[in-house]
Amino acid sequence: MFLSRRNGFGPLDKAIAVLVPLVLIAVGVVVYLATRPEDCAGGLEKHDGQCVGVTDAAFDANDDIKGLIQDVADENARVAKAWAAPKKGETRIPYGRVALMMPFTSDESSAMTAEMIRRALAGAHAAQLRANSGGGPHYQLLMAPDGKDLDKWRPVVDDLEDLVDDRQSPLVGVMGLPSSTPETRDAMRALSERRIATVGPVITSADMNAPYFFKTSPNNDLLADALGQYLNKNQGEGKGFLVFDSRPDDVYSRNLHRLLEKKFGKKYGLRQRSASFLGSTGPAAGIPQRFQSAAQKICVTDSDTVFFAGRDQDLPALVKRLSQEPSCDRSSPVRILKVGIGLEPTLTTPELTRMLRETKTTLVAAASVTPEWWRENPGNPESAAAPAGFKDFDTFFKKLDERHDFGAKPLDDGYAIMYHDAFTLLSNAFDRSYSEANEGTRELDGSTKTPDPARTPNKDDVYNTLIDASIVDTGDATRCIGCLRGAAGTYGFEKSADTDQWPVCKPIPVIEHPTATRREPQETYRSFEKTFKHPCP
Repeated sequence: MFLSRRNGFGPLDKAIAVLVPLVLIAVGVVVYLATRPEDCAGGLEKHDGQCVGVTDAAFDANDDIKGLIQDVADENARVAKAWAAPKKGETRIPYGRVALMMPFTSDESSAMTAEMIRRALAGAHAAQLRANSGGGPHYQLLMAPDGKDLDKWRPVVDDLEDLVDDRQSPLVGVMGLPSSTPETRDAMRALSERRIATVGPVITSADMNAPYFFKTSPNNDLLADALGQYLNKNQGEGKGFLVFDSRPDDVYSRNLHRLLEKKFGKKYGLRQRSASFLGSTGPAAGIPQRFQSAAQKICVTDSDTVFFAGRDQDLPALVKRLSQEPSCDRSSPVRILKVGIGLEPTLTTPELTRMLRETKTTLVAAASVTPEWWRENPGNPESAAAPAGFKDFDTFFKKLDERHDFGAKPLDDGYAIMYHDAFTLLSNAFDRSYSEANEGTRELDGSTKTPDPARTPNKDDVYNTLIDASIVDTGDATRCIGCLRGAAGTYGFEKSADTDQWPVCKPIPVIEHPTATRREPQETYRSFEKTFKHPCP
């Protein structure tokens, strides 16, 4: 039997009506808290699903660099403690901050591969450890992730600007900005507007320029000149072919395309013989790395000198496609000319090397570094000697390699070396600025007095020191005053419309792979050397 209610809901019903929504709300809160994405570690902030900003602490990133990030964070904490709470009997050690602005995560179309990110961070950390092993100021390496596609730079630049006026631990400068893209150009200009010295370790597009933007690698124009010097001694048959990346938003490839046509187009017939492809770096715009048409054209035209205007990540696919092309004449040698920071390990794998040998193809690369600096080559007694600053870098990098195992050929792509040099350029400038700011002042009685408290240089002092490191002509020779003694050479910078803060007297070796059993000694090209009466120091 069902009992009827005369007044609708009774007291119990009303209580349930109140409690049910409260329970549902509570359950919803618990579910949300359990399932929501975790906040970004290290004080970073989430933008479009990515953690970006500036931090001296550990945070989430690619799995293979988490150990390195923790090491950097630990060293940063040690540096801060040496200032805030020095050991008994020790004085405070002043310190500055160098920000590493680049992606710390990646996918298949990212500006940096996971391997590039790892080697770049390792090189910067090696430079930090080297700088902190001596006297003078020590350094924190701030990590500034700006998104896997470099497009989250605005909040990063805002955070960096907030650090400029910190007198205790000033921002020395920024390094990174690893790829010549429109986003990188916007970021470097924004940093320059804030008068923050910034160093691009691996930027090579010749039109990536801003007043406060320095580059430790030579640009595409200089790299192409090094190829020109090589071709003067190795002319070949003169039948050229140009393969270029057609992505309109790839600043690097477009700049290189124009320069190769300008420098070699007439002599090698590049306007009549060329083919495009879609590079793999960047947003989806079709099927990347389609080289069938290019391979067929290279073979049917009997081209022996192929100029590649694209990124290293795409070059292995061209080599493989050429090895499969049935119309190729395998009796005639072919060389593929490229520019870049080094020789990507993917270009020298046993499989690709076998294909190159079987098809009589040689990769010829004008680069910032060469394996001849660190690898014995019994077949080439004329191997280039390593730069004076390479040994100090190698000491610290090997210790990191033993700890983290960077795999085979960790130096070949040049990223570790050039990121080391970028950090060292900034830390050296701060060291020199600090020393000069705290030199003893001479009193009337001939004694000297050191400022108390110590004077801390600001970002303008660092910039002025950087721009003053230049090559001078003494009349009977050239000398490098205040130049960087880097792992990739000894070179300087000067305030000139011709140089635009590209490295002056930077060695630009040309690499051949596979290396010939006997190779005629090659003269190493030096950037802007022709502007001086005497050879670079």
